[in-house]
Amino acid sequence: MEYIYSAMLLHSAGKEINEANIKKVLTAIGVKADDARIKALTASLEGVDIEEAIKTAAAAPVAAAPADSGGASSDKKEEKKEEEEEEEEVSEEEAAAGLGALFG
Repeated sequence: MEYIYSAMLLHSAGKEINEANIKKVLTAIGVKADDARIKALTASLEGVDIEEAIKTAAAAPVAAAPADSGGASSDKKEEKKEEEEEEEEVSEEEAAAGLGALFG
């Protein structure tokens, strides 16, 4: 994660995201820099619009996760409540029929 954070820090500071700058950031925070990981990170970020990626990543969990999970769970809760109400109605009817048989 430190590698990604260093790239984001460089981006927010307006600095070029390259191997040398990432290595400087990592060593400044006390992380032993792995050259292979730095090369992989810089290669994966080539051609990526970081601002757009941040906007997309920030919006996706908010829009997708709560809406889907919240809607599904509230539907299940409503179905359970309806089933419980039906069971209660049946129970009251059965109780009334049973009492009528006792007195009738």
